[in-house]
Amino acid sequence: MGEQRGSDGEDAEGGAPASRRRFLGMAAAAGAGLAAAGCSGGDGGAAHPTAAPTRGPSAVRGENDRPGDSGWRLSRRGAPSAIEGYTDRVSVLPGEEFGLHVSTTAPGFTVRAYRMGWYGGARARLVWQSERVQGRRQRAPRFEQRTRTVHADWEPSLTVATRGWPEGCYLLRLDADRRSAQRYVPITVRSATAVGRTVLVNASATWQAYNEWGGHSLYNGPDGAYRSRALAVSFDRPYHKDGAGKFLIYEQPAVCLAERLGIPLAYTTGVDVATRPGQLTGATAVVLLGHDEYWTPEQRARVAQARDAGANLAVLGANTCFRRIRLESAANGPDRLAVCYKSDYREDPCYARGDYALVTNDFRRDPAPSPESALTGVLYEGYPTEAPYVVTRPDHWVFAGTGVRAGDSFKALVGVEYDRVTPEAPTPRPLEVLSHSPLVCNGQHSHSDSAYGTRPSGAGLFASGTMRWVESLDATGPGVHGVRHGMDGRTGAFTRRVTENVLRVFAAGPAGHTHPATDNLHEVYGAAAKV
Repeated sequence: MGEQRGSDGEDAEGGAPASRRRFLGMAAAAGAGLAAAGCSGGDGGAAHPTAAPTRGPSAVRGENDRPGDSGWRLSRRGAPSAIEGYTDRVSVLPGEEFGLHVSTTAPGFTVRAYRMGWYGGARARLVWQSERVQGRRQRAPRFEQRTRTVHADWEPSLTVATRGWPEGCYLLRLDADRRSAQRYVPITVRSATAVGRTVLVNASATWQAYNEWGGHSLYNGPDGAYRSRALAVSFDRPYHKDGAGKFLIYEQPAVCLAERLGIPLAYTTGVDVATRPGQLTGATAVVLLGHDEYWTPEQRARVAQARDAGANLAVLGANTCFRRIRLESAANGPDRLAVCYKSDYREDPCYARGDYALVTNDFRRDPAPSPESALTGVLYEGYPTEAPYVVTRPDHWVFAGTGVRAGDSFKALVGVEYDRVTPEAPTPRPLEVLSHSPLVCNGQHSHSDSAYGTRPSGAGLFASGTMRWVESLDATGPGVHGVRHGMDGRTGAFTRRVTENVLRVFAAGPAGHTHPATDNLHEVYGAAAKV
């Protein structure tokens, strides 16, 4: 995937290769009693699993009956500074305005707003287009030395009113004159209510963590070194490369599939869950997409509250809820900075104040360890790897209609990062391992697990255990999307059907009431998994 790794072993896809081994050792030293182990570093035609009718209105179903526009993709990116932009808000409610800040070397440009969905396979609908806007090259970015933070701090180019825009995920496409250069700018039109709906959560903070625009991300500086990385990153700057962040790879395929199903959907971002109480109130399900690594404690608490109120939780990726961050204000408004000191956490001002719950290190690490597995059921283990996905529980309802048998495998579906069930860590029970996929990561043998569990509230939990899950939804074999990382059309058909099964059942209400989990961790992990 071309991502870089830092000099201290931090990797650009979510953690040090020895992260699980370090965590287990640290937890043991803290008296948690954990042992160090692990990695350093076709549709069968069966019926869908039983699900009650979905509840609540589904504006998305009607929306996707409208004609789509297959011309939403970039045709010419142009030079890096030819045209680029950012919004002054991560999300808006339908009808609200946002500011769009654009810099371009062209005399003028236009903006097209595409709502991303199914639309008969077109995947987008054009909902708005600007008049031609006069272009200009904006000022050089401002650099904040203390935290090595890059701020574009550009003047607004236009104000965009979203009257008539349906809630959903949007890509604004910036077109320089004569379409000599193009870039995307993402924005979420969030839902006013989640009641009776499946909530899709855009991982905006994670997109920003990896954003190298201006030379600094939370992983490295201009010299590619970990030591020169930013300690805080600003939302007031464009995303590098095509401008879409990580949306197109790790989120759009799942959004497309969910909208095709016609289940009642709601949209928000992790930033909004963290900063706006009530974003998940009344939700039937919360869906975390392919790479949702950076969370505030407030976001984690609110997702846990939704789960404990009966909302199902689908984790369609790996390395989820791994980094603890803090959102802070910047010159241009509240919550425009994502702070994460990582291994330099002792330099975090919250550490000096003794406010350890807000210190921005990995959730599992000092000074306030709280492993992500307590929420997700699985623990991030390592990077990089690539391995077949191996089914071990073929009769489970999530595999209905796939025709799989025990031992069936799907090439390259496990990667580039992975999770596994780790009974020594905090692990909600009952929990079923559905796939147990052998792999080698940095020379060490381990496994990746998909798992399903249920909670006392009735909430169901599905964790895919691999970061490639959402990306694989677009693996169709030869054609438009082609073969991705060796994942062929058979793999894509498998993950699409499993994801459909999960979303349909989860949209019907607390899955534990209709599809209880049968704990099998002792069969997979032996004495370490005894309750």
